[in-house]
Amino acid sequence: MTNAKQDQEHIEMLIYSKPTIPDRTAYILGRSKENPVFPMIEIGKALVDLGVDYIAIPCITAHYFHDTLSSGIGVPIIHIIKETVQHLKDHGVQCAGIMATEGTISSNLFQEELIKAGMNAIIPTEQKQEMVTDLIYKNVKANQPVDFDKFTAVSMELKNNGAEVIILGCTELSLIKRDYDIGPGYIDAMEVLSMRSILLCEADLKAEYHSLITK
Repeated sequence: MTNAKQDQEHIEMLIYSKPTIPDRTAYILGRSKENPVFPMIEIGKALVDLGVDYIAIPCITAHYFHDTLSSGIGVPIIHIIKETVQHLKDHGVQCAGIMATEGTISSNLFQEELIKAGMNAIIPTEQKQEMVTDLIYKNVKANQPVDFDKFTAVSMELKNNGAEVIILGCTELSLIKRDYDIGPGYIDAMEVLSMRSILLCEADLKAEYHSLITK
């Protein structure tokens, strides 16, 4: 997404990938007592020691702990949820649907920010949320083929209930967007995180990424 014509025009990036961090949704919903915050803070501090100016966390559910992580790490953590909502507001969206993990939905992370911004929030019914959970955990995370019919069914429900744009609010859902032609009316929160990372680090963003809502 960076408007770079040579290596030196890209931003510097350090990636610390630790898949052993306990599942965020399981902890939030009380299904596990393994707190994911402590290893995330350790990772954040390690990145700070290496000189980072900003931290981007691809896991959206992890933003449930944003305040705790921010105080424990001490370097600005880009708030993917607030940034996504602001992007929607900047583009005149009044009502957004949300596809995300149970943890993200049950903790109202997107809903609260959308309401603060004067927008309506639409979430899936219990049955359709189970489909989203299957897409995330039984398909993408499990490295199995995506049941695209489930993705379509959830999308239709959200749009029929008034959603102008559907937020893809989980890393695994971003991979579905990457691999399938999902059509217009979606915004990928991962792309928002990428965009803000580039701009905050003072690099040039390609013109086609100034609007991230699919057409």
